[in-house]
Amino acid sequence: MDKNEFIKEVTELSQKIGVSFKEIQIRTMKNKWGSCSHSGRVTFNSKLLDETEEKQKYVIVHELLHLKYGEHNKLFNSLLKAYLSEDLPTLQ
Repeated sequence: MDKNEFIKEVTELSQKIGVSFKEIQIRTMKNKWGSCSHSGRVTFNSKLLDETEEKQKYVIVHELLHLKYGEHNKLFNSLLKAYLSEDLPTLQ
């Protein structure tokens, strides 16, 4: 997937999840696939562009959920599974 397609996917998933971001960065990262800041910036490892769509979606949804939920608690993990499931409707 190229950078523009990736950004489009992030935007579409953010709308589905009901979160907004202020900025998307794609850059080289040594130890992470992605991160997000309290200010609304989501950053993705440039190597993610060469990964499978499944892995890309997981990382995107994971980081977008952190804009709403900071911790990896039961609610976070349940929502992550729900948004990654193809069978569930959009949750708001």
